[in-house]
Amino acid sequence: MSQDFHPNASPDHFWMPFTANRQFKATPRLLESAEGMYYTASDGRQVLDGTAGLWCCNAGHGRREISEAVSKQIARMDFAPTFQMGHPLPFELAEKLAAISPDGLNRVFFTNSGSESADTALKIALAYQRAIGQGSRTRLIGRELAYHGVGFGGMSVGGMANNRRAFGPMLPGVDHLPHTLDLQRNAFSRGLPEHGVERADELERLVTLHGAENIAAVIVEPMSGSAGVILPPVGYLQRLREITARHGILLIFDEVITGFGRVGEAFAAQRWGVTPDILTCAKGLTNGAIPMGAVLVADHLFDAFMKGPESVIEFFHGYTYSGHPVACAAALATQQIYQQENLFQKAIDLEPYWQEALFSLRDLPNVIDIRTVGLVAGIQFAAHADGVGKRGYEVFRECFEKGLLVRASGDTIALSPALIVEKAEIDRMMELLADGIRQAG
Repeated sequence: MSQDFHPNASPDHFWMPFTANRQFKATPRLLESAEGMYYTASDGRQVLDGTAGLWCCNAGHGRREISEAVSKQIARMDFAPTFQMGHPLPFELAEKLAAISPDGLNRVFFTNSGSESADTALKIALAYQRAIGQGSRTRLIGRELAYHGVGFGGMSVGGMANNRRAFGPMLPGVDHLPHTLDLQRNAFSRGLPEHGVERADELERLVTLHGAENIAAVIVEPMSGSAGVILPPVGYLQRLREITARHGILLIFDEVITGFGRVGEAFAAQRWGVTPDILTCAKGLTNGAIPMGAVLVADHLFDAFMKGPESVIEFFHGYTYSGHPVACAAALATQQIYQQENLFQKAIDLEPYWQEALFSLRDLPNVIDIRTVGLVAGIQFAAHADGVGKRGYEVFRECFEKGLLVRASGDTIALSPALIVEKAEIDRMMELLADGIRQAG
């Protein structure tokens, strides 16, 4: 069901991100308002949000606590610099984030997005190795099918071909671990897949190839979200932690998607019992209301920078909007909602019901895998004869026409509802999704 643009707005000027612009503008899908679990489309239809916006509105839409905090702050002080100056809010927010983060990650560097968080984490890792006299450690290791944003650092360690192929050779000195998607052995696993821990051992081969003294850091998503909800095999993250610790290599978790309750607990690091040296987040930090990201850093890394004269800038990096007062206000209000409504625990409590609901789709046409943990899921389809991604897009389009917003990543449909979702809304999602899968053919 195509929708018209506002009569005073032309579709010509906005170059849309990660979008087939000509296809979209021929049959646009426009959202005009949001409340709770629903968007209202421009034609007045209610659209059940199965994606928490874009993995970010974990407390649901239209939270008055957040909009009121933003309104109050922007009226009081719209902007204040954090270069050689300060204001109270980022200090307060950093303290609250340290309180819910994995043990020992008590230092917080603020950014404006997941992309900036990833690049910041890589720069911290490189600068740390230099600060401790290990300046030869310059190599970075990512993973196939990983997404770490669209900065050149994040693209370089990322492993999704379409994000890289048009932009040249990337950063030098980057390697990639193999991905952990294994349909032959792990299709339709309930929770974390049993097979694949050995894929972490590829890191030992890279250490042998390059020498540990030349490797600065390994960065992985605990769960690969943008590639289609690829879950870590049992023991895989623990194995990576063991190998990196043994060789003096930093371990970075990109939790831009998994952070703030998506898989249960504040972060996947806590749910799966592995503490990295650096952890990135964004999205759910402000419930998507204001762009903001953060990098949580282990105390010993921060302390390594604090050795020189007190008048010297320890880390030459930052953004004009690092710790922006309005973003901080949104984040503080968001964190209060998470705590008061116990939303991180809700993802764990609802996990069995969510899992059973997802597996009711198992026998539908062309479904070849279902992957789910916490309140996230990926449903993968056999590729269409006309090409990879066609069937996934058709399911996405059919679902939207029926009143459900899902996320298409190639031939995988991702679901990540707000943590306020109720069982009746889960049932409705499955009903609409099943219809969409059947109609897509």
